[in-house]
Amino acid sequence: MSDEKKQAALKIAVITVSDSRTSETDTSGQALVDRLQADGHVLHEKVILADDLYLLRAQFSAWIADPEVEVILTTGGTGVSGRDVTPEAVRPLFDKEIVGFGEMFRWVSIEEIGTSTIQSRALGGVANGTLIFCLPGSTGACRTAWDKILRHQLDLNHRPCNFVELRGRLTER
Repeated sequence: MSDEKKQAALKIAVITVSDSRTSETDTSGQALVDRLQADGHVLHEKVILADDLYLLRAQFSAWIADPEVEVILTTGGTGVSGRDVTPEAVRPLFDKEIVGFGEMFRWVSIEEIGTSTIQSRALGGVANGTLIFCLPGSTGACRTAWDKILRHQLDLNHRPCNFVELRGRLTER
């Protein structure tokens, strides 16, 4: 067995959920793109969509049905205001929710933002074999989620286990 690290570049799509951000002002979506590419993954596509349940659900559904998309990351729309609808848009599409992701995100976030982490409805799940992780809209939250959780779970070399090695089994029935 070789001592070299095995690499598995995933094709990742990114959605920024915002009524006000543009390509020029989308620092949270860009932080995710920069990090995923720095870790050897491939950006499939990046879009900015308004906080609209049906627009979001349509984009999620298109990427979930696309065999080229292995992971979807979202930033924004996970708070508690009336316009925050990302969890409501995606949760009905999940085959399985990854409850531990939201729990872990809030746990690691407490170091940075204290009890304000309770306002986050970050969540993860699997739909048609596609991993989906929904993050808050702040750039700091996206950095935290990638650096402390996602980079490890999307790395084939992470032990004792990772999501990459489960890819072929995510659609088993």
